[in-house]
Amino acid sequence: MISTRTHIAGFNFDNCIMNAAGVYDYSAEELDAVQQSAAATFVTKSATLVPREGNPEPRYCNTPYGSINSMGLPNFGLAYYLDYVSAAQRQVPGKTYFVSLTGFNVEEDIALLRQVQASDFEGIVELNLSCPNVPGKPQTGYDFEAVTRILEAVFDLYRAPLGIKLPPYFDLVHFDQIAAILNRFPLAYVNSVNSIGNGLCVDAAAESVLIKPKQGFGGIGGAYLKPTALANVFAFRQRLNSSIQIIGTGGVQNGTDVFEHILCGADMVQVGTVLHQEGVAVFERLTRELKAVMAQKGYGGIDEFKGRLKTL
Repeated sequence: MISTRTHIAGFNFDNCIMNAAGVYDYSAEELDAVQQSAAATFVTKSATLVPREGNPEPRYCNTPYGSINSMGLPNFGLAYYLDYVSAAQRQVPGKTYFVSLTGFNVEEDIALLRQVQASDFEGIVELNLSCPNVPGKPQTGYDFEAVTRILEAVFDLYRAPLGIKLPPYFDLVHFDQIAAILNRFPLAYVNSVNSIGNGLCVDAAAESVLIKPKQGFGGIGGAYLKPTALANVFAFRQRLNSSIQIIGTGGVQNGTDVFEHILCGADMVQVGTVLHQEGVAVFERLTRELKAVMAQKGYGGIDEFKGRLKTL
């Protein structure tokens, strides 16, 4: 029997496919829908210390090959998501969930983690170092000194399973440099990648940009992103300690895309744009298609091909 089971940070999951932070995780109603789907689990919206409305609308638009967005981290605040996840854990004992956090400086990151520690949450924390869509705020993941300071401060305080979400990198030297930093810390995983920041999509008929914030600049997701996402997964798998797992995110449209992420070294795969476009039924479709690819190739589980991409 073909299985898509996987494990992250010592926790077992019945499926290797789940949502990406920022999609179908804003409200309790959306998280309920993901819970009732074929997804392995869920990650919450990247939460800040206090609620945020995010950027003005229109701030998301589907495009022929994916999407562009400049959401600006709309969320109900960390307390809302901790309350939801704690209740979910009581309803389904033994199930593991991810909570995503994002501070705007080291002090806020620490305050968010202290709030997690003070709760009864038992699961995995994902620290978002990669949001490209908050006006006036740089992507932390491109400032290697800031990443070092944050992780030093975080791991002085927090030792429960913690992963980080990273922006896409494009230079092999940068992979070497950031991996050398990450290997110094007891990270559970890295999540590669967030959207490609500050892309621009144009409506030629209207002679206009598609979204309002930042004069139309936004994060690029969907099929555009897949080659970059796969490159990041493959490059990190070659450079990171074997104890640091990888969640592959970006460009997933079908089961073959999921297969390719795992082949490049991903232990789990998250979906964003296609989930936004199709809704939670996409998890059943992607799982069915992944199993079909595995059956065709004679694989019974993902460990049989994970990280085994051939090079010429």
